[in-house]
Amino acid sequence: MTALAYVGGELELFARAHNWKAYLSAEICPFLHGDVLEVSAGMGAMTRALAGCAARSWLCLEPDPNLAELLDQQLKALPGPVPRTLRGGLVEDLPETAQFDSILYVDVLEHIERDAEEVRRVSRKLARGGHLIVLSPAHAFLMSAFDRSIGHHRRYDATSLRQLAPPELELVRMRYLDSCGVFASLANRVMLRQSLPTAAQIAFWDQRIVPLSRRIDPWFAHRVGKSILAIWRKV
Repeated sequence: MTALAYVGGELELFARAHNWKAYLSAEICPFLHGDVLEVSAGMGAMTRALAGCAARSWLCLEPDPNLAELLDQQLKALPGPVPRTLRGGLVEDLPETAQFDSILYVDVLEHIERDAEEVRRVSRKLARGGHLIVLSPAHAFLMSAFDRSIGHHRRYDATSLRQLAPPELELVRMRYLDSCGVFASLANRVMLRQSLPTAAQIAFWDQRIVPLSRRIDPWFAHRVGKSILAIWRKV
């Protein structure tokens, strides 16, 4: 089993971003089904947010032992009939024969240096007709001290994210989310230059900016946003 320590300190702050988690849940849930793999599930904030989605089973993969301990507590507290289990390590540590109907990377792929290799590896774990779901920070021009402090190698755009997929993955959705959040991220990039947002900043973004973005994003046809969501189906 591969063990890695996570360098960021923002997970607990963003776990309180309930409006953002609700927005993501509405976007992601329609593509979750069957046996689900959540890669680098962290403290379980997205696992909780997606607990109401249709699934037969849910496996959380987490390489950081400290986060895995917190995640295990969260999984035990989640209600519902779906069996949720935890496994330490990375995708490469999974059994060769492991197959999933939905595989989820939420704010994970940007942490992986060899991202195209990771996508090729995980696509072999995806059952035919299954979905690979990736959410990542968008736009290289928004790369900030915060990104670097939490181990981001890059931010994506539609072109760079699309190029990661091997031929057996068919793109079914590509959209930007949180159009209003672009301005908040740009302000941090240019003026504040913080390596970690404050709890008050996260609360303002989640309570004021995210609900506004959720209304405005469709006006832009989801072509503007500080995060990017890509969903592929294995053919």
